[in-house]
Formats: sequence, structure tokens, C-alpha cells
Amino acid sequence: MRSKRTRQLPPFFTQVIGSLPRPKLVLDLIAARGQMDTNRYQGVMDEIVAFAIRLQEQAGLDVVSDGEWRRTHYIHELFHRVGGMERIRPHMHQGEWKKAWVATHRMAETEPVFVKDAEFLVQHTDRCTKFALPSPFLVGIRMWHEDYSTQAYPTRQHLMEHLTELLKKEAQALVSAGIDIVQLDDPALTYFCDRNLMDADESHDQRLHQEWDINEQIPEAIGYINEIFDGLQAEVHLHCCHSVYKRQSDVTGNYEPVLPYLKDARIDCINLEFAYQSTGDISDLRLLPDHLNVGMGVVDVRTEPLQEVAAIEAIGAAGAELVGPDRIALNPDCGFAPDSGEPPTIDEAYEKLCRMCEAAHRLRRRFTTTAPIHRGSVS
Repeated sequence: MRSKRTRQLPPFFTQVIGSLPRPKLVLDLIAARGQMDTNRYQGVMDEIVAFAIRLQEQAGLDVVSDGEWRRTHYIHELFHRVGGMERIRPHMHQGEWKKAWVATHRMAETEPVFVKDAEFLVQHTDRCTKFALPSPFLVGIRMWHEDYSTQAYPTRQHLMEHLTELLKKEAQALVSAGIDIVQLDDPALTYFCDRNLMDADESHDQRLHQEWDINEQIPEAIGYINEIFDGLQAEVHLHCCHSVYKRQSDVTGNYEPVLPYLKDARIDCINLEFAYQSTGDISDLRLLPDHLNVGMGVVDVRTEPLQEVAAIEAIGAAGAELVGPDRIALNPDCGFAPDSGEPPTIDEAYEKLCRMCEAAHRLRRRFTTTAPIHRGSVS
């Protein structure tokens, strides 16, 4: 549901997806987490996260995050705090042999683990705030395996159901802390956009070589999303990207196969990619369910060159021609650094965010009439 605060956001409001690149200082601090006094670590991290918030404000963003600088990874940080996963499953990803995180024992039934992070964000900005969590379907697809997980979770569904219970409590705690927008990240839904993966089981990520059934799995994923967001007194978003790893994507393909299924998603906004090659196509928005707004990815986070403001504006304008300016937010395609070690620099991200905000100002002048535009009624 849209809150009073988020309802006041302008057309083409600007937001991050979640993560910002970590300067080496942040990386060094995260690496020393286990060796430092807890209070000392928290105090230094607080000072650094305040800078991440100020950077977004200075760029002109309407909705800010904490940069996810307290996290090692947008998914894995949750399990660093609640347990349940070990990094022991060998797999091939983009030509590299790695060890992936996999469920090996049950997650702990703890108090919500992100509350203090959320409270700090809310207390240190007057902008609308966003906090992102990983979706159950994403975790189930990537982190359940029959060779490692069955003693803790006999099936993938058992893992996803337990995680849904935990994430529902996390989401409620975030809202109680004052967060305006709660987002679930689910690039696994975008796997269904990749025709090579679906039709020929072709992927450079070995974890994706499994059975796929769009008619069964997307409704299942949406069911978990709806359960987490049920009754939540905040604006709720879903982010579906093509994954980011070392300036590349894991999958390709537009959103045409997925968007029709979102008619049953009880969310306010779907955040999609349109700037990077072989991701979303503007014409996909013709399939956008009527009850949804869209966060348009207008800034490419994968390639280093900076887009001209006019090019960013053109993507947003094309979307507005199809669904109207009152249904559009602007954001980067994805987080700049879903993993703390991703290569973009903080200066690159800052400049790209500044250009996105300038494009938003131009779009408001271009599309806003004398009549006020409202982003829907308060539910």
C-alpha cells in the first residue's frame, strides 16, 4: 500500500535499487568485522553509512537506501546473521569455478536482524527510505540442493516456506522502524525471460541447470511475495534484474514472458531494467498490469561509460508515452554492487545518479501539466 509519504513523491521520482559501490575503506572494515570490538565496528560503520546516505541526497535522489554498505552481499548478509548456509557447493559461473552458498541446516528463529540498520537509515535522512530483502524464490533456486539441503529442508518448498516466515517478520520490523518502501529482490524470476535457458538449458551459471516450469513456479514465487507483504503498512516493490557480476549479466531477454503473471502480485511497483543491452524492451510495458507502477532502469550499472542525460531522459519518456508519467519512477538497472567486491567506483555511481536526477527534472517539466499528478490513493 502507498503511504502518505510515498504518495507525495513526484512523477519520475528517483530511487536506488539498493547497493552502492564500496570504497576500499568499507571493504577493509567488512573484512575486519570478526576481529574488531563489536561497538567499535558498529560506530565506525555508522559514520561511513551516513556518508552513503549523504551521497544519495547530494545527487538529488527522492528515495535513499543505506547503500547496503553493512552487507557483504545482498543475499548472503541475511544468512550471516540467521545462519543456515555454508559455502561448500562447487559450481561453474561465467567460466570460473567457485564454491556457492547452500542450505545445510535450519535458519535460526531470531528477532529481526535488520532493525538497527533500518532505524539508522530513517534517523539520518529526511528523504523517503527503502530497504531491500532477498525473495524466497531466489534463495530457493540458488541455495537449495538435494545433495546438501534435504536434512534441514527436505524440499526446496520447505526452505522457501521457512524463509517466507522469517522475511515476513523482517518486513514488519522494517516498517515499524519507519522504512517507507520495502523491496524484495528476485532476479530468479528474470531467468524465465532467457529463452536460451528455458528452451535449451544453456547458461554459464551451473546452478541454473535444473527443471523449469513457468506456469507452476512464477505463481509459487508470487504466493511467497504476497504472504510477506500481506497487511504491510508501507509501499512494496519487487525488483527483477538480469543479475550483475563483474559488469556482466547472467541472463538475457525482455520481460514479455513474465509480466502477465504479475497481475496476481499484491505489490505497488515492479523495478525493471531497460538501459543495458538485451534486458527489458520499452514495448514490454504494454503488458504491465494496470495496478502496477514501474521503476524504470534508465541507468546502466554494468558498463563504465556515462550515459548522456538526454539518453536517460529518452528511456523514461518512452515509458511515459506507454503507461503515463504518474506510474513511473527512475532508477538504475540494478544495484551498483550487489556483491561488495563489484568493480564500479563510488564516483562512477555518484555521477550516474546525478545524471539520472537531472533527467527526472527534465521529464517532470516535459510531462507535468498544471493539474497535479497523484500516485494513487492511500490504502
